[in-house]
Amino acid sequence: MNAVVNINENEITDVISRQSSAAKDANVFTNIYREDTNIVVWQRDVSSELNTAVNHFLKNHSKKTAILAVTPESTRKVLCDTFGESNMMTALSDDITLLVDMFCCLFDLECAGLRLTVLDRAMCPRFHVDRIPCRLVTTYQGIATEWLNHNVIDRSKLGAGNGGKSDEESGLFKNVKDINRLSEGDVALLKGENWDDTQGAGLVHRSPAVTAGECRLLLTLDFISD
Repeated sequence: MNAVVNINENEITDVISRQSSAAKDANVFTNIYREDTNIVVWQRDVSSELNTAVNHFLKNHSKKTAILAVTPESTRKVLCDTFGESNMMTALSDDITLLVDMFCCLFDLECAGLRLTVLDRAMCPRFHVDRIPCRLVTTYQGIATEWLNHNVIDRSKLGAGNGGKSDEESGLFKNVKDINRLSEGDVALLKGENWDDTQGAGLVHRSPAVTAGECRLLLTLDFISD
């Protein structure tokens, strides 16, 4: 689920400028099929019930990571089998089940790869693009995923092209103000390099640094290869 690809600037030809699309309505997800869009964000409000369930989960599973294959029909049971069944877990299980159903419906998938991770450090701290079709990400608690607009990036500075310098010093982007960040609770679809027409334009993103003593609860959904 975490394959990373570095782009050679000589491989990039006839790339259409990509942009972001965001809205308070989950129907925004269909914009992922637009050729000129490489990230779509559902800017949702998280209920107090879900927040309570997330806090309960983090209290009881502070070091837990689960990588699961699920279908819309099996998600709730798989989560209960993995984390235990309780009234406090219900709201979180219901929300994840909803997201799995939406993800599979949107892309006509029978199943998805689910990763639910508690993080106390950045999982992928350098800006990169993934060799995948598309990934759903949401941070239930904590600082959320950072990303760059397509038009501010010098992709030759990705990977080894950074010359050993930090993202901020390599010339990958010009100003720290170019860094965008999802909000806690946002649900985003991130196009990767294996989307039909996205070679050289997959979303450049990274995991944020986590402050000492704090943590993130991150959910990702991926296509499962045959």
